[in-house]
Amino acid sequence: MLKPQLHAACLAFVEQRMATCQAAIDAAQESANSETKSSAGDKYETGRAMAQNERDRNAVQLHEAKQLLGELQRIDPARPCDAVRPGALVTTSMGRFYVSISAGKFAIDGVDYFAVSGAAPVAQALSGKRAGEQVTFNGKPVRIEAVA
Repeated sequence: MLKPQLHAACLAFVEQRMATCQAAIDAAQESANSETKSSAGDKYETGRAMAQNERDRNAVQLHEAKQLLGELQRIDPARPCDAVRPGALVTTSMGRFYVSISAGKFAIDGVDYFAVSGAAPVAQALSGKRAGEQVTFNGKPVRIEAVA
């Protein structure tokens, strides 16, 4: 059962990303809170503004990570797929793809799998196709060997 393993790896990726963003938000808030008013008032305001900007930037990244989590939660890795769609594990002549979220490469039992978003160009090219079909991606023919 590869799909549940890949799904779990994607969940771990998102949870790590969320934890990192939350830690950065907390650190920026702590930095802003610890700025003390000095005789150089502009320095104080600049430090607080920089900390606020950092906090805001990480808050946006946290929001994006929560959206990825939502996308993953809509996928049932136990559900078999006969065509390429979110949740499909696709073996092609150019690699193996888990259509879910953009999380990069995972190695399971020495085999590389790429977690890609349904909006990724490769997923768009493969979308709706079945095992045995062929598509053209980046000017090259790609054969779909299996869809699970």
